[in-house]
Amino acid sequence: MDCHNYITVPPERKRGQHLGREERGAIQQLKKQGYSLRAIAREIKCSPSTILYELRRGTPLRKSHRGRAPEYSAKRGRAVYENNRLNCRRPHHIDRCSDFAAWVAKQVRTKKWSLDACVGYAKLHGRFALSEMVCTKTLYNEISSGNLPLSLFDLPEILKRKQRRKIPRQHKRLKGRSIDERPEIVALREEFGHWEADTVVGRKRGQEAVVLTLIERVTNQYLAIRIPGKNSVAVNHAMEELRAEYGDLFGKVFQSITADNGSEFEDFAKLEDWGTSIYFAHPYSSWERPVNERHNGLLRQYIPKGVSIEKYSPEEILFFADELNSRPRKRLGYRTPEELFEAFLDNLYAA
Repeated sequence: MDCHNYITVPPERKRGQHLGREERGAIQQLKKQGYSLRAIAREIKCSPSTILYELRRGTPLRKSHRGRAPEYSAKRGRAVYENNRLNCRRPHHIDRCSDFAAWVAKQVRTKKWSLDACVGYAKLHGRFALSEMVCTKTLYNEISSGNLPLSLFDLPEILKRKQRRKIPRQHKRLKGRSIDERPEIVALREEFGHWEADTVVGRKRGQEAVVLTLIERVTNQYLAIRIPGKNSVAVNHAMEELRAEYGDLFGKVFQSITADNGSEFEDFAKLEDWGTSIYFAHPYSSWERPVNERHNGLLRQYIPKGVSIEKYSPEEILFFADELNSRPRKRLGYRTPEELFEAFLDNLYAA
């Protein structure tokens, strides 16, 4: 009777494959029959050195010159092999970096820093010796393996899904000059004084306070101002307060501002009378203001979606912005936005 589901031809042995139970049993029998190392290797289809190492593993040491010489045992060879496999894995570098790991966990929990910001800041300021640190990728791998006192929920940015860019929709009327008219130097992030603006809401329904946010594209300096409502009057009043703070230098600090087409920016183009160029992104194209959108997402670490802004005082909103400005950034060479912005202001006032 034919058995179509069974074969008697053993599968071809792959190069570099470890010895199995059947192969060790074959080595034991061939050795008893007096086969040489090379003859056994031809039968097993492996390197003669593999047979030599296996015979050394499976043959116990001779304790005296009396009696018969110890013989190879496939069972002993398998036991030694499995014991060696327990110790052959590469050790975790995080085990010798306990102080660095504890510091990273503290920065992530208390200051909400990213893992890369922790690594870059520690290297820049020489906080730890290089031998006492691990790289950013290793930190992420150790978190996934559960070897750090952190979870993925302590780093919500990991869980965010990637956004795809969409083709701009043109059917909505722009409230001023289009972003297409903006100078190319703004996109290059080489000149100080170009900002992006938006608003962050708490509850979508109801008339309540919102947060007006602005961010400078070169230094990543982030301004967050609590305003009483999502309307053009509140937005323009907040900008008037900023103008009073910077005085005659307002037009140099705020050379241009790029906003979206929300109703709160209906009269935003009036700021051009103060020497600031105002541009509007294409409708439904938030990716044209990437820096601002990114930092609004970071602000959500302090103001979760659905939570009313009325619960936070203006001082608390300013504190949240200061926390973001004190975080080291990879794009800034692991310096903080606040120190770069202060340096730019010093140069501006000196001039």
